[in-house]
Amino acid sequence: MAAIITSKFRNHNADQFYESFSEAAATKYYLFIGRPQSFSSATGGGTDTAPPTPKDSTEKELSYFRDMVALKNIGTADTSYVIPRRNWTTGTTYDQYQHNYDSNNTSTSGASNLYDATFYVMNSNYQVYKCMWNDGATASTTEPTGTSTNELTTADGYVWKYMYSITTSEIQNFLSTDFMPVSTDSTVSSAAVDGELSKVAVTTAGAGYNNGTFTSVIVYGDGSNGVVTVVVAGGAVSTVTVTSTNDTGYTFANINIDSISGIGTPSISAVASIFITPKGGHGYDAVTELGGFYVMMSSTLTSNEGSGDFVIDNDFRRVGLIRDPYNYGTTTVSTSATLSAVKSVTFAASPAPGTFVVDEIITGGTSGAKGEVVAWDSTNRILKYIQTEWGGIDANKNLTAFAGTEVVTGSTSSATGTMSAVNNPEVAYNSGEIMYVENRAPITRASDQSEIIRLVVEF
Repeated sequence: MAAIITSKFRNHNADQFYESFSEAAATKYYLFIGRPQSFSSATGGGTDTAPPTPKDSTEKELSYFRDMVALKNIGTADTSYVIPRRNWTTGTTYDQYQHNYDSNNTSTSGASNLYDATFYVMNSNYQVYKCMWNDGATASTTEPTGTSTNELTTADGYVWKYMYSITTSEIQNFLSTDFMPVSTDSTVSSAAVDGELSKVAVTTAGAGYNNGTFTSVIVYGDGSNGVVTVVVAGGAVSTVTVTSTNDTGYTFANINIDSISGIGTPSISAVASIFITPKGGHGYDAVTELGGFYVMMSSTLTSNEGSGDFVIDNDFRRVGLIRDPYNYGTTTVSTSATLSAVKSVTFAASPAPGTFVVDEIITGGTSGAKGEVVAWDSTNRILKYIQTEWGGIDANKNLTAFAGTEVVTGSTSSATGTMSAVNNPEVAYNSGEIMYVENRAPITRASDQSEIIRLVVEF
């Protein structure tokens, strides 16, 4: 059976995901960070300079929970449709918009579909344009500027269509090296004409025609009012230009050059292809027109926000996305702005605890429980830790809970402390669904810095 899944399915999936952030019964998404311990052969493979590729399995998902550190809610304001970033650069030959790119009709750049073609650009003022005509596949040397809803012809012969401008807020939150935000400008959308004829490409110039300019040539198809002008030079068709101003409603269109009165009888017939607008017209729906089946989530981690949930005295090597996690000890989806995923113990004031160090292994003197230090708050005598299958198992290979008022000892520092309380995390272990995981080189945190983390999902 010959079948395809169209690009519109990709747009649909992106729409569903994007809308899930703002629906009445909205899904709760959280960015999470984790993996404070180094990558090594002894801790699951890879190195800090060459992190291992995450694996998609139930076993690994459970493991991701065990070394999770903190979570931050991602809301509607933190999401945007995005498309691959394409800066206008002088001397570049851009693809022009065509509705009929396929494997048998590729673009100038060789793309076999529109969304792989280089048919849009962002200028230095963060204005985005669609290339309507590339002047016979020549290099662009004049930067398009301006926000008119009319097509713009630049000095290099290119024709551009202004689509939208990227706002200052969007630049700060969603513009990256590889992606740029995409949105629909309401003014441009209102001016769009569905089924308007835009450009005509002469694919076969033909031979043997009478030279001259032939006006008021009727366009055939399912729309109305289409008219073009055909210019013949040297017996061949040189240009075909849309000259009608009120054409509309075309989903297919063609012209019969050989039947034009006075054009003569050719030895080789010319062929021209008329470009059809996307649904609604050019600029009606920029997100769909430019291939906005990517969604970016952007989150800024500032210092130790969340009352210390995001610790600053350790690094992290993993970022991810989790859907609908529960509050600890419940089956209630969390709505908190931030969540701590680590366990902690509070030490008694007397005897005064020693100075523990991050990443060292701690051991309970009575329970034999082990854990890995994530953070040590000497002022409040709170030690945050994780228990993993590598650094959190006791002598019997169990993940044992610290208990009672036992003495805890650090393996590297030799520091000790007498427990007065064991504190649970704020998020329930193995709750929600982990949807995205990325392992990376360690990111060191500090009280005077922030990290912008951007996750891009392509549908």
